[in-house]
Amino acid sequence: MSNLQQRVISAIVLAVIVLGLTWLGGPYFRLLSAAIGLAMFYEWSAMSRSAANAPYQWLAAGLLTLVLLLLVAGFPAATVLLALAAAVVVSAIVAAIGKQGSWNTAGLAYAGLSGVSLALLRGADKSGLVAILFLFAVVWATDILAYFVGRAIGGPKLAPAISPGKTWSGAIGGTIGGLIAGLAVAVLAGSPHLGLMVPVVLFLSVVSQIGDLFESWVKRRHGVKDSSHLIPGHGGVMDRVDGLVVAALALYVIGTAFGGAENPASGLFPL
Repeated sequence: MSNLQQRVISAIVLAVIVLGLTWLGGPYFRLLSAAIGLAMFYEWSAMSRSAANAPYQWLAAGLLTLVLLLLVAGFPAATVLLALAAAVVVSAIVAAIGKQGSWNTAGLAYAGLSGVSLALLRGADKSGLVAILFLFAVVWATDILAYFVGRAIGGPKLAPAISPGKTWSGAIGGTIGGLIAGLAVAVLAGSPHLGLMVPVVLFLSVVSQIGDLFESWVKRRHGVKDSSHLIPGHGGVMDRVDGLVVAALALYVIGTAFGGAENPASGLFPL
């Protein structure tokens, strides 16, 4: 089977699974979010694994697993977030005592916030469904338009030391595409905050591209092309969700300001 065939088949399977679990929401989407978080930490750890820090990686992995179990079980947002904060603090203290630096702790925070923010943003109601579809539209449109516009126009590089293929034309094209897609979803959903949605979409589009660059930096730091080979033809989970999870955290924070930590989507999409 060619690499292109693997990519197409993997993309179709992933799309069906992700959209299906997104539609179901509740414990089903929480389980998906937890799986994403665990996979991200596995890839983060695999890229930096050594005999010296292996015990500290196992500790961080155990702490992350406990937090995500609370998430899947449906504990309140405050409990899950406090547990994650405590896990990060414990990991940081143990790493400092062992003179291991902050890399494992950073991976715990990155993967934990990614899984938790996705799950809490979706929730179990219609507002959460719209919020996640809104997020998907912005991030996916940004990613697709950035690729095609960048290839068609080219021009100055966005961050050549981190990701040589990305251009300013692609970044601008992606942002415009994300704006159109995000506003389309907001209009179709009947959001009463269309004026607010313009800066929100622009912010999410930019943040998702920063998330993409961050993951590229992590891979370059460890001299790898893909975060892993978990997804045939696509590389790793981090390769596929790098922009999405950072944008999800940003949207969760914004939603919390309007609807609270427990149901952030209701403040943005009161349906």
